[in-house]
Amino acid sequence: MNTEPAPETLRAAMVAALREDGTIRTERIAEVLGRVPRERFAPEAQPTEAYDPERAVVTKRDTDGLAISSVSAARIQAFMLEQAAPRPGENVLEIGSGGMFASYLAELVAPDGAVTTMDIDPEVTGRARRLLDDARYEHVRVVTADGAFGVPEHAPFDLIVVTVGAPDVPPAWVEQLAPGGRIVVPLRVRGLMRSLVLVRAGDHLVSIGYELCGFVPMQGAAENRERLVLLHDEPGEEVGLRLDDGDQVDVEALSAALATPRQEVWSGVTVGGEEPIDDLDLWLATALDGHTRLTATPAARAKGIVASASPLGVATVVVGGTLAYRTVRPTDEARTRFELGAYGHGPAAGTAAARLVHEIHVWDQEHRGGPGARFEIHPAGTPDDRLPAGRVVDKTHTRITISWPGKP
Repeated sequence: MNTEPAPETLRAAMVAALREDGTIRTERIAEVLGRVPRERFAPEAQPTEAYDPERAVVTKRDTDGLAISSVSAARIQAFMLEQAAPRPGENVLEIGSGGMFASYLAELVAPDGAVTTMDIDPEVTGRARRLLDDARYEHVRVVTADGAFGVPEHAPFDLIVVTVGAPDVPPAWVEQLAPGGRIVVPLRVRGLMRSLVLVRAGDHLVSIGYELCGFVPMQGAAENRERLVLLHDEPGEEVGLRLDDGDQVDVEALSAALATPRQEVWSGVTVGGEEPIDDLDLWLATALDGHTRLTATPAARAKGIVASASPLGVATVVVGGTLAYRTVRPTDEARTRFELGAYGHGPAAGTAAARLVHEIHVWDQEHRGGPGARFEIHPAGTPDDRLPAGRVVDKTHTRITISWPGKP
């Protein structure tokens, strides 16, 4: 006997869960997510898996087994739809195809809008075309091409939504965006990925919001993946640094430093166990020269090699042969609150840890609970005097500034 709930039941439960956690904020998004047959776009998974708000369905892997195409989790797609706010009649480009997200976009821009979805991989676009046709979205255009160059023959676009992780904003995206148009893009800056909502203002883009996210990396001309260098490579106990945008470190010196006794500096700043601190990590990435991220396995933490373990990495500052990374310790037996601090290793361990803790204090006093960061994305070559104050990150095609307005 088939005990699998009906798709309609699963859709209703998914929407209810996404409403409850605040991901869905508007009725239009709730109605569309409750109507489109999500199970048709994830035939590789059971319907209960396709409708799990937190579960992505991997649809293709590379030769190393890494995911290179997936149907994003419903929560990710819902918040990106809320960010994008597609309007009836808009011309929309999706970069990174799968079919599912394009169907949502098609519903939201109907009856007079248009959706083009593109991907560099013909297997991915072929699959998207079949699934869109099967679900009766034949009017969605599917294009096989490198997303870095957009689709100029169908421009200008009122909205561009990028559903793969991007290391930069290629010029074609700005050129093909209508004046005042929006780009929603999971952009990696200083090793951290945020889904930015960007509005075109002349030759540059200005952020109006962002969300924490994770996506499979972009392929093609715009591909630029992070590098992982190992500081401790015992099998199962690996500890490494994730390096971004050409960052260089002295691996031998830092490996030796990691083996030395640690120095601890604590901030007195506490956070709740369920309190998000992703803006703290973004502030540390903005404020600290030598910022990178330390990643480690649970076994490395259990053995005491490091105090924090995260596959994505924790905020770290590297100064020569010294490193210091953010950590926490419980302040009560129930482990409901935690104090933020830093552990340092190497010749200047105490100084590096104190430097990181100083920026924790700045975040706590000036930015915690505030409006967050503001991103501006200008063309490469823009003179410094035309950029706003803040951290400047130079990419291949752009100069990105991150500034923090502070609390009102």
